[in-house]
Formats: sequence, C-alpha cells, structure tokens
Amino acid sequence: MKGDFGDSISNKVYEYRVLARMSQLELAEKVGVSKQTIFVMEKGNYVPTLLLAFRIANFFKVDVNDIFTYVEGSDQNEI
Repeated sequence: MKGDFGDSISNKVYEYRVLARMSQLELAEKVGVSKQTIFVMEKGNYVPTLLLAFRIANFFKVDVNDIFTYVEGSDQNEI
C-alpha cells in the first residue's frame, strides 16, 4: 500500500477476555499465540492478522466486527 493514511484497528479484546474471566495466557493458548501477543494487542500496539482476528472472534462466538473496528485515518497529503 502506498503512503501512510493513519488508519488503525481498535479492539475490545481486553473487555471480552475480562468478561470471560480469562487471563491473557489462557486466551493466548486458546487462539495459538503468546501471552505477549495478547498483551500488546490489548494495549493497541499490535494489529493482528485477519486469521488471528477471526480466531479470537470465533473463540468468543461473536462477529469479528464486534471485537475489531477499522478506524479510517486521513491522508496527510490532502489539502
């Protein structure tokens, strides 16, 4: 992709995990990643792959859009 549009993905992984009374390690083991991956994702410092996003949504039995939200940025070249 060309240019930095400032787009991002926000998530509610923390909220769903806490409501399920799970630790970061427990969720990580269920979806096949490290505890560190869950940690940085919850802090907003890591955007998961589509595969991981769908694994997490399927684990919680919700639509992927319920947990992950695309936040459109603005093109810095616009005048």
